[in-house]
Amino acid sequence: MKKQLTFGVIVGNRGFFPDHLAKEGRDEILGVLEKAGIRAITLKPEDSKFGSVETHDDAIKCGDLFRAHRDEIDGIIVTLPNFGDERGIADSIRYSKLDVPVLVQATPDRRDDMKITDRRDSFCGKMSACNNLMQYGIKYSITANHTVSPSSAAFAKDLDWFEKVCRVTNGLRKLRIGAIGARPQAFNTVRYSEKLLERYGISVVTLDLSDIFGAIGRMKDDDGEVKAKLAAIRGYVNTGAVPEAALIKMSKLGVAIERFMKDTHCTVSAVQCWTSLEENFGVVPCTVMSMMSESLLPAACETDVMGTVSMHALALASQTPSALLDWNNNYGDDPDKCVCFHCSNLPKHFFQDVVMNFQEIIAGTVGKENTFGTCYGRVKPGAMSYVRFSTDDYRGKIRGYIGEGEFTNDPLETFGGAGVAKIPHMQKLLHEICEQGFEHHVAANFSNVAAPVYEAAIRYLGWEMHWHERGRE
Repeated sequence: MKKQLTFGVIVGNRGFFPDHLAKEGRDEILGVLEKAGIRAITLKPEDSKFGSVETHDDAIKCGDLFRAHRDEIDGIIVTLPNFGDERGIADSIRYSKLDVPVLVQATPDRRDDMKITDRRDSFCGKMSACNNLMQYGIKYSITANHTVSPSSAAFAKDLDWFEKVCRVTNGLRKLRIGAIGARPQAFNTVRYSEKLLERYGISVVTLDLSDIFGAIGRMKDDDGEVKAKLAAIRGYVNTGAVPEAALIKMSKLGVAIERFMKDTHCTVSAVQCWTSLEENFGVVPCTVMSMMSESLLPAACETDVMGTVSMHALALASQTPSALLDWNNNYGDDPDKCVCFHCSNLPKHFFQDVVMNFQEIIAGTVGKENTFGTCYGRVKPGAMSYVRFSTDDYRGKIRGYIGEGEFTNDPLETFGGAGVAKIPHMQKLLHEICEQGFEHHVAANFSNVAAPVYEAAIRYLGWEMHWHERGRE
């Protein structure tokens, strides 16, 4: 279930501007937030004039209020129904000691109502507010249009965008990742820096595959959790072509991973597959991972920790499942299309139809009987957002690229989980990936959320990002 967001609201006011506008503006923004299902924390009329921030005392009260609710507030909205007091706004945020996204909104004047009694001057006041936030070192976002009415359709888009920015920023800052198994020897491409991640509040908890195998070895086939997981797997995907023994192994694997995740408070995971699980246990983990990703708990294969960070960012923004894919094949001679593929552990959300099968690539070396558990099917058509984050150890930075395109319904005959992706000017993107040395794995999501993920990454997390074919509606 989607978590309700809570925003701190600062209503700017300046005494020698019409302060009745502050009262009307406060009522308007709170009504808009309530309608959007967002909880608001703000000064009350008994706390200050109309519940606005105008004086230094007001700023102290507002900062104290926000600080008292610091564990609840996901973001801050600064609304300017008139010019507003720029120092009061900045001081309120400074005194709150909050480090959350901030959105600055200014209400437009009416061309036919510019008399001294009703003129807002928010157009100008927004620049002063932003200037002071910059001086204070407070990070902030702005609406698509310089001035916008809180009750307008345009601000509804801004608010939806800002909600996503908050979900991504706060979700990544508190992330704990379960890294289950070592990086496969043949996959240098998924190397990453735990220390760089820790700098941004992202912790990695490691677990050796031997611990997973040990936990599985202590389970019985008729354990309650194992039977429940087996029933869940059968309810999730068609397992008609899969031996019962393989299904029981998958169930035990799922229980072992879930116990570890719960015990260590991890939200997402990256799992070693190639080829230790197949050779030493006799199944692939794909379906178990697919089910986690379907539940908005992304799981990346080949211990690709940065891959699961990328998946999680898109899932936080869209509140829908993400997948990790390979940029895998050209699609004929179309320069703007390619085949995206994995073996696969894609969430069911990605497929037109899906069945459980065996992993055809690994089967050639470890035997078909040891590779049951893949989710096999065609990726459905629809909107596509994609992102890849990577740690740059040489420069001590996290960087990435992001963009949007679509999955198409073009014909494709292959195995695993595969779809045709169309990206505008894709050759430019491929050049960027290769020239900058990014990995071949990319996170994808059926959504258009590049804009909020980019904002969260570059503005609030301080990561370096390339936005392919940049645009924000």
